[in-house]
Amino acid sequence: MTSDTEISARIIGLYLGQVSEPWPGRPATAIAKQPTQSLQHLGWEGFESDAQADLKVHGGRDKAVHHYAADHYPQWRDELGEQAGDFGPGRFGENIATLGITEKDLCIGDVLTLGTAIVEVSQGRQPCWKLNAHTGVPDMAARFQQTARTGWYYRVLEPGVVAVGDGIRRIECPNPGWTVERVTRARLGAELDPETAAHLGRLPRLASGWAEAFARKAARLAPEDTSARLKGPGSG
Repeated sequence: MTSDTEISARIIGLYLGQVSEPWPGRPATAIAKQPTQSLQHLGWEGFESDAQADLKVHGGRDKAVHHYAADHYPQWRDELGEQAGDFGPGRFGENIATLGITEKDLCIGDVLTLGTAIVEVSQGRQPCWKLNAHTGVPDMAARFQQTARTGWYYRVLEPGVVAVGDGIRRIECPNPGWTVERVTRARLGAELDPETAAHLGRLPRLASGWAEAFARKAARLAPEDTSARLKGPGSG
């Protein structure tokens, strides 16, 4: 299925960061992205001026770029009150912020134009404890997981250049119905029926790590322990 309709969004922010160690005794991070107004080159594994600290869980071909819907920030401020007084585009370590599309609008495998680059939606974000530390909200990662307002990742199909103000257009939708929100809820939720899990394990263009996780759910293996991811090292 191809489609260039129903997507009307424009990039309002680009954010890049370098690795630092802001939390003594805990792993380094590059979550503190800074805004840029300059044209950015997007390569196979992300923006050339961006960095990731732990390539086992961040970055790589399947997670080259993180996109977050700035549409969500007003809701976070309403829900969290004073804790979220400074929440706005770029606050969650995303590379791209837009208005006009959310996890409900895009499907896994959607192919989009991003400036002169072409990218493909590969998976949702699997939030970790660094969100808690970075935002100052102790359960921010858990809230991300519960709401599925996690943003999503792209793999790069054709490198190019991207700038603030660029529009985004969908040119292919191979998995209609399997929205980022739906698949993220299935991945991060505790319960999932084996038939759905098996189907998602074979979903075309889904990131390999998530496909393998769905295969484990289909086989009804031991439930995933998320305590260390959501609360930090040593919390299990």
